[in-house]
Amino acid sequence: MSQANERLRRYLENDLGACRNEDVQERLDELEDLETTLDPTLIAQDVQTLSSLGNETRYRLVRLLVEADAELCVCEITPLVDVSDSAVSHALSNLTESGLVTKRKEGRWRKYRATRRAQALLTVLDGAR
Repeated sequence: MSQANERLRRYLENDLGACRNEDVQERLDELEDLETTLDPTLIAQDVQTLSSLGNETRYRLVRLLVEADAELCVCEITPLVDVSDSAVSHALSNLTESGLVTKRKEGRWRKYRATRRAQALLTVLDGAR
C-alpha cells in the first residue's frame, strides 16, 4: 500500500474508529470524483484574474471602475492614479485580458468598464472585512 493510502487508512481509522479496505477505496473514489472538478483551463483563468489584482495599480483601477459603475474614458482615469500614462495603458490592457475590464473604442477614445466578475470579486473582498 502506498504511503498516501496508508495515511488515509490511519485518518479513516481515527475518524471512524475502524477501517476496512472498502472504506479506503470508497474514500479514494470520492476524492477522485472531487479531483475531476479541478478543470485546468478554469484554474488557469482564475489564477490570471487573481494575479491581475495582485498589483496595486491594477487593483486601484478595478476598484475605481467598480465604484464608478459606469464606463470611463482613459483620459478620465489617468488623472486619478499616480502613475504614468503608459503604466495605466499597460494595466488596463492586462485587466482586459484577464476579464475584469471591458474596453470599447469610440472614435479616438478608449472607454473602460468593470465586468460583473470584477464587481463580484470586490464585493467578496469587501464582505470579508
